[in-house]
Amino acid sequence: MKSSSPTHRPAARDALAVDLSAVIVSVSGDQPKVLSVSSSDAPDALPAGPLEVRHRTLEGGLRSWVEAQTRQSLGYVEQLYTFGDRDRLLQGRAEASRVLSIGYLALVREARHDGAGEAEWKDWYRYFPWEDHRAGQPKILDRIERLLRRWVANAGSREERLVREQRLRLAFGLRDVPWSDERALERYELLYETGLVRESHRDGLRPWAAPEEAIEQGESMLADHRRVLATAISRLRGKIKYRPVVFELMPPQFSFLQLQRAVEALAGLRLHKSNFRRLVESQGLVEETGEVSGSTGGRPARLLRFRTDVLLERPVPGARLPVARGKG
Repeated sequence: MKSSSPTHRPAARDALAVDLSAVIVSVSGDQPKVLSVSSSDAPDALPAGPLEVRHRTLEGGLRSWVEAQTRQSLGYVEQLYTFGDRDRLLQGRAEASRVLSIGYLALVREARHDGAGEAEWKDWYRYFPWEDHRAGQPKILDRIERLLRRWVANAGSREERLVREQRLRLAFGLRDVPWSDERALERYELLYETGLVRESHRDGLRPWAAPEEAIEQGESMLADHRRVLATAISRLRGKIKYRPVVFELMPPQFSFLQLQRAVEALAGLRLHKSNFRRLVESQGLVEETGEVSGSTGGRPARLLRFRTDVLLERPVPGARLPVARGKG
């Protein structure tokens, strides 16, 4: 009779844990906001916590942690990505666990909560100032390009130099390559890899850039939470072009200008007003309510609402982005 092999029981250091984190997004005026949890002795963090036995589902666990930490109720939620870097540790665990970090994107219409803990709505461009091009190219990009040009020049071979040059051009839209709002994650990953953000040095990567060269603007976040946020920004910027998810962030009634400002806030780009209006109207995304708003300070604006029937009429309705090129 063949004997069975002994059961392997992993040591504590080999234990696998699952961490759930939420990028909760809202738009207030012309500010895209993310709900962060702050403390006096640590960087900002996303609402997060470990998956526990009491949680029936992953999403149920996420909603439980968000409710406990922020008292914010969630509506639209989708899974973003699973991060499994070997050296990532679960915050608050005594043992050195291998962690799978599952990020989620949640959209809410009103940036409010009851002040639980240290939760606070913050402009997401405070973490990524190079992503906001609504007033033209941010000045910080001049320094980023200058430092990354040095990184390209310091490549060990001609082939490596060409690879680095291509990555730089694609990520930051240089020379003949246009800026892509959807490459937010690629830009952050390149800055992290080269040591131009503080997290690189905090994580002990020994990157190319010295610690004093890390970009001063742009706040760091706990663990890999800024990476998760960059993933959410890229996902949402892409999705508003082929799905009407932007209306998850709008009040029940809104003006064309409010809708345009919300899309601009998310994309970090100025849009051509007339073209944007024509696109939205031609796709049948909205309908008039018959009411007007006098809060604009000028001519009363017609109020609109999302036309839900559009979801039944075609599979991929989206806003698209008619960019106003003259604005940068």
